[in-house]
Amino acid sequence: MIRMLSGIETEYGLAIDGRGAEDQIEDAAALVRGFPDKRCFVGWDYFQESPRTDLRGFKKKKLSIDPVDAKFDSGRRPLASEEVRSDRILVNGARFYNDHGHPEYATPECWSLHELMLADKAGELVTVGVASAYEAQSGRRTRIYKNNLDGAGSSYGTHDSCLVPREVGFERLYQALTPLLATRWVLCGSGSVSPEDGRFLMSQRAGVFEDKASVDTLYRRPLFNTRDEPHADRSRWARLHVIAVDANLIGEATMRRVGLMRLAVRLAMADEAPEWELKDPCRAGQMVSSSVDQDINVDLKGRKTASAHQILESYLARAEEHLELSEEERWVIDSCRHLLEIRFSEFSEFARGVDWAAKLQILREFQEEEGIEWTHPMIASLNLAYHLIDDEEGLFPALVSLGRIEGEPDPSDVLSRIERPGELTRASARAAAVQRLSSDLLSASWGRVVLRSPSGPLSIELPPDIAYDERLFSVESTEEFADIVQECTR
Repeated sequence: MIRMLSGIETEYGLAIDGRGAEDQIEDAAALVRGFPDKRCFVGWDYFQESPRTDLRGFKKKKLSIDPVDAKFDSGRRPLASEEVRSDRILVNGARFYNDHGHPEYATPECWSLHELMLADKAGELVTVGVASAYEAQSGRRTRIYKNNLDGAGSSYGTHDSCLVPREVGFERLYQALTPLLATRWVLCGSGSVSPEDGRFLMSQRAGVFEDKASVDTLYRRPLFNTRDEPHADRSRWARLHVIAVDANLIGEATMRRVGLMRLAVRLAMADEAPEWELKDPCRAGQMVSSSVDQDINVDLKGRKTASAHQILESYLARAEEHLELSEEERWVIDSCRHLLEIRFSEFSEFARGVDWAAKLQILREFQEEEGIEWTHPMIASLNLAYHLIDDEEGLFPALVSLGRIEGEPDPSDVLSRIERPGELTRASARAAAVQRLSSDLLSASWGRVVLRSPSGPLSIELPPDIAYDERLFSVESTEEFADIVQECTR
């Protein structure tokens, strides 16, 4: 059975009373630097960071920059990347940093979809905890939103990553993933109310994609991102970096989102991916996002069309036919198929597992009860409140308590993932280095840790495809740590 190492990076919306967009980069950096758990390690290793390297075999000279963001940046004192990002490596192996005005949580790497969902949920609690500490220190009310679109229309990302063998290559990945990325909003979108005309959309992100494929992430964003940063042995591995993602609050929606991506990757590896040639993939994604009450057809090349449901079902059927499925993959297929079947016939049940539908249902109820238009400010307020990570004021926790959301994890399981990762992936080695050898830890990244030793700095590579040893969490020295990692790689 193939194990796929995956992770999620979530940029959180940040609102601080008395502060505006022009303060956001400084505020987010200050919030991250105030991380309250002093066990975290400061010293991220940037040696594998190469955001301009393209999966198609070249390096872009310069990444595109959003002109609106550029206005806020103009006149600022240039800062080193380390100072702006203010990276923290946490005791669970996660990375927490400032990404252009947004606190960002990158989960520990996981093999299991369930573990990845728990790691992502742990990120919510970590980020809220940091915000609470910042609020206590600054005296300013600080709120955290797990969303991808602010009230002014600015978009920020949630990114899914999956490590794949280098030989799969760009063409097979692009052909296998693009139709899925344009249509899976039906099952994985988080929902948005357009500030211009009050239209409800399945996705917060579908409307920001303007290019079929490129390395950019901040402007003229592509549906298929070609950034080639494997954070592992480049000769063996490539990292699929997916930015066509909405941040999900429903845990099972997160599992379906990543599970569908991984099924498409496995189909690409087997040369069995469905063959859909979308005429305009970005436009198709926008059409799907706007079709909340119908299964809309999107244009294919050759004057043909296909519905979102047809395309999604083809992935499920191909996976059943051609892949040896794990229990989790079987769950992904059964769950997705069930939701597609009941979307129109049992919408209330559908809404229990899909963020955009859960949000739409509560907004429609409120709109009808109050007799207001979709452009009313209260609709926009509720739309945002769905994403507020706050047990007292957030709309999502209220829906969970009312039994209108299903499949949420046990809170104790989420809390335990703040202290250490749930699997013995390479994240466990990073976590053990932070927990046990912080005084000797010089730097760390996804792919290696550098530790102080009597003979000088010792660089220890962390291969992504092996299971690490539980004994790492009880080591007493750099030499013992290195010996155990070496044993794991044999």
